[in-house]
This record gives sequence, C-alpha cells and structure tokens, in this order.
Amino acid sequence: MFELRRLRLLHELALRGTLAAVADALSYSPSTISQQLAQLERDAGVPLLIPDGRRVRLTEHGVALAAHASRALELEEQIRGELESLQAGIAPVRVAVLQTAAQAILPVALTLLADREPRLRVEIAEVPPEDGLFELSAGGFDLVIAEQYPGHTRAHRAGLEREMLGSDPIRLALPPDDPAGGVAELRDRAWVMEPAGTAARQWAVQQCRAAGFEPDIRFEIADLTAQVRLIAAGRAVGVLPDLVWADLDPPVRLLDLPGDPAREIFTAARQSSMSRGGIRAVRTALRDAFDARSSAARPSTAG
Repeated sequence: MFELRRLRLLHELALRGTLAAVADALSYSPSTISQQLAQLERDAGVPLLIPDGRRVRLTEHGVALAAHASRALELEEQIRGELESLQAGIAPVRVAVLQTAAQAILPVALTLLADREPRLRVEIAEVPPEDGLFELSAGGFDLVIAEQYPGHTRAHRAGLEREMLGSDPIRLALPPDDPAGGVAELRDRAWVMEPAGTAARQWAVQQCRAAGFEPDIRFEIADLTAQVRLIAAGRAVGVLPDLVWADLDPPVRLLDLPGDPAREIFTAARQSSMSRGGIRAVRTALRDAFDARSSAARPSTAG
C-alpha cells in the first residue's frame, strides 16, 4: 500500500528536480526526504531513483509512479472539497498575491469575506506571479493572483484554471517637474524597472526599444512603492500600473502611453480544487473588490 505523503514527495521531486528543492519547499531535511523515498521504493518493489552526478533523477518506473501520484493528489483534493461543502471553512485558503493586488484589492476582498464567510480562514503571501503559478501547481497555494502584460502571454500549466479579474492600465511615470511628453524623449534618463526575467521588465524594455533606444536601467527594484519614491524624488522614470496607487494621489506625473496598454489581472486555481467552497468564495470576493476598484476614478494624467 502506498502512503499518500510519500507519493507527494515523489510528485514534488518530479516538479522541482532536486531533493534540496523539495526539502526547502516542504520544510523537511534532505535526509528525511531521502528516507521516505527509499521506503516508497521498497513499497513499489522497483527502483524509482537513480544517481545522476550529485543529484538523482527518476527512473522510468519513477516517472510512471509520479504521474499516478499526481492523480492521487488531485483525487484527495476533490474529496476534501466535497467534505468542505458540508462544513464551510473546514480548510484555510492559501493565496499568493501580487504586491499591487495586496495593496489595492485584498483589503476590500477580506472585508467582504468577513461578512460573507466569517469562519473562513484566508492566508496570504506576496509572491511574484512566476513563482506563484509554479507553487500553485505544486500545491503550495490554493489560489494565485497573477498578471499578464500585453503581448506576453503566460504559459498555461496543465491542471490550472484561470478566471479574469479585469484590466489594469499602465502609464508612464515621471518626476513631477519633468517636461517630457512621451517615451521617445526619455532616452537619456535613468530608468527604474522590475528585476530581469519578469514579464513587467520585458514589457517595459520593449516600450523603450519601440521608441528607438535601449533604456539606461540604473535601478532594478521589485517593490513598486520604492519605484514610486525614486521617480517622485526625480531620480528615475518608469512605467507603472494604476493599481499601485490604491486610492492614493500619485506623487508623480503620469502620461498615457500609445494605444492605452493595460495588463490583465487574473486568478488561477487547480481544477481539482474547484469543488472547494472556500476557494470559490475568495474568488468571488476578489472579483467584487476589483470591480469596486475599477469603478473608482482613474489617476489624473498630464495633458
């Protein structure tokens, strides 16, 4: 008989690739992971792992059992969802969020949930979309709020279901006294952008290249609040989404970009978890909170 907790470890290894990564994700020691997988091999009666340099890789049997483990974990989640439908709030909902969503959407959504589902426990972590979607597949989160920039479609992971929240306009952000009228006039300015490899960074660089220059990226900062402060202080320029303002008056000069670009904000959840009433309730509250935010006045832009 296979124990589900050991099957979960094999599933995690298939996703993450190394025992160390599995240990970090699950807060176990690598030796504990190795011992449990060794017992799983004995239970299976066939080799599941083979040394590969200083690492291990799955054998053909290991790959096959990992696929079965994935299905077993999905079935477990469906069962838990059915039980939760009989007793709302039986399990917490773990949500990975963008920084801007945490600032502009979550407070309203959590207030709505406190009225609608007072027994529901919601756990929040601020996680980049690239990491959040992976951890959602791995079972680390139940729901993710992610973004998608124009022309940069995120890869669709098997077993995940997306639901659009809405669009979030992106604008050029300049120091209050900067007279520039568009991106093309900013080739000699210092830029602040998110770290390399993020969709936001790729999109921002493309806007500069379309205007005929390579941006001078002097500041690489993931925290958008810090970006705003740098721009307001006159030390940089950048592009920022409207959600960053979260009902605050922008301390920078905003300019509309050609074509009025906007990023798409969406939630993602595992298809196997959709029977969970708690997840559905959180999704509904997030959608209502986003709609309320969208109906508010947009930040003023320079003429």
